[in-house]
Amino acid sequence: MGNRVNTKPSTSSGASTTTGLLLVISGPSGVGKTTITHRVEEHFGAVFSVSMTTRPKTGDDVEGRDYYFVTPDEFRRRRDAGELLEWAEVFGHCYGTPCAPVEKHLKEGKVVILEIDVQGAIQVRLNMPDVFAIFVDPPSEDELLRRLRARGREDEATIQRRFSKARQEIQLAHESGVYDRFIVNDDLDKAVKAAIEAVEAELRRRGAGAR
Repeated sequence: MGNRVNTKPSTSSGASTTTGLLLVISGPSGVGKTTITHRVEEHFGAVFSVSMTTRPKTGDDVEGRDYYFVTPDEFRRRRDAGELLEWAEVFGHCYGTPCAPVEKHLKEGKVVILEIDVQGAIQVRLNMPDVFAIFVDPPSEDELLRRLRARGREDEATIQRRFSKARQEIQLAHESGVYDRFIVNDDLDKAVKAAIEAVEAELRRRGAGAR
């Protein structure tokens, strides 16, 4: 999503009476976290949380699949009412995770996945302390830079900005105390297996039986 600027938690109670598991997966751009997230989602039959945004809807966007599109006034109303687990303003547009769908699926005993950045994870941890959080690390900084370049999407200046942000995000992730597991993606299949095993172990630990 880019740089998050808000770290104030919503007014959600944070109390958990659910049988599901709220799972946060984070990692810097280019680390492969989205692929890992989708594989974890498929394995558990999990629910992928859809964010709310004020950014304009494009022709490729599908309401309720890519985002929930709302006006700035509606976003502010929901934010101020404590209806968001986490939110941020990115390049002039607001993004956030609505509480209601997440809580609904958790009460149904499901694994609910949020793929968000470290600042978002910090907010979620404040609002729902029993979240289980995984951070995906690159094998090395050099390899991360190589992967960013290999995508072929951006010029070198943009890549360097992303790389600088990624280094900051990795440092914050390790210092924040938010994450329960750190997984190095030096081999995608091994990283996916490690993520799945971490979630399975957590489900067993909690006796949640979430599926």
